[in-house]
Amino acid sequence: MPSPPPDFPISGAQGLIGYRVDLERAAGRAEVVLDIAAPHLNRNESLHGGIIAMMLDSAAGFAASLHFGGDELARVVTVSLTTQFMAAVHEGRVVARGTISGGGRKIVCADAELRDAAGALIAKAPGVFKRVS
Repeated sequence: MPSPPPDFPISGAQGLIGYRVDLERAAGRAEVVLDIAAPHLNRNESLHGGIIAMMLDSAAGFAASLHFGGDELARVVTVSLTTQFMAAVHEGRVVARGTISGGGRKIVCADAELRDAAGALIAKAPGVFKRVS
């Protein structure tokens, strides 16, 4: 079942790669979902690390945006993102989940994990995000 259209503009990167963003506003969590296709693969025929990092950054960034509350998503920029790759994934659906681990009025820490359809951990990334006007 397709998800409803987002209530925020789709970025150029999101449109290019083709991932979907699902927000759990009340819980302050974000999910970035991708069905892996041939253009997403590296020359080893696994999901490209740059796409993995992008999904982790987006999931953590959307969670950071939710942290600041309000009716609209706050704009944030990534200050730091440390990506740790645990396993390769070659096909199927992957989901990056972002959650908040701490923060204040302008700076927030968020964590993201990317898992395959079976729930295996593919990569994780703690990040720091700054609210901008």
